[in-house]
Amino acid sequence: MPVDLGVSAVYQLELKIPPLALCVVFAIVIVALGYFVPIANVPFPGHQVAAVSLLLSGMVVAGAGVLQFRLAKTSVNPMAPNRASSIVASGVFSLSRNPMYVGMALALLGLSAWRSTLPGYVLVPLFCMYMTEFQIKPEERALLVRFGGEFSAYMATVRRWL
Repeated sequence: MPVDLGVSAVYQLELKIPPLALCVVFAIVIVALGYFVPIANVPFPGHQVAAVSLLLSGMVVAGAGVLQFRLAKTSVNPMAPNRASSIVASGVFSLSRNPMYVGMALALLGLSAWRSTLPGYVLVPLFCMYMTEFQIKPEERALLVRFGGEFSAYMATVRRWL
């Protein structure tokens, strides 16, 4: 049974931008860099096939995460962990604690491959580092308060990213 010890008060997201919106901002920057800095574009054979594969993989992974949350009837909103009713540890959540963010990163990597822009490849790890520090870590703190040892055990067995 989840405990609500003022999770809202404990959970002060350093990141005020919803993760999906942040992903869209990164995507726009990647496309803009590919367009406005063509010298940084380095297409490789098969880059469009790789791009489509990465984009589709990202959508499938993120979609599977959302589906698992829906099936568990728990909140999908990363800005409101106090609405989480359970820990989802099955399906893609047995491979990563954050498959929706993994999916976003894969999609950004796919977009970088489509544009074949070197700065895009640099932005993907920056997206991951930013998400880890300002979204994931605060979520984890809140979920530890809410679910205690159950979430701690999950953290000990499943990686944050992959």
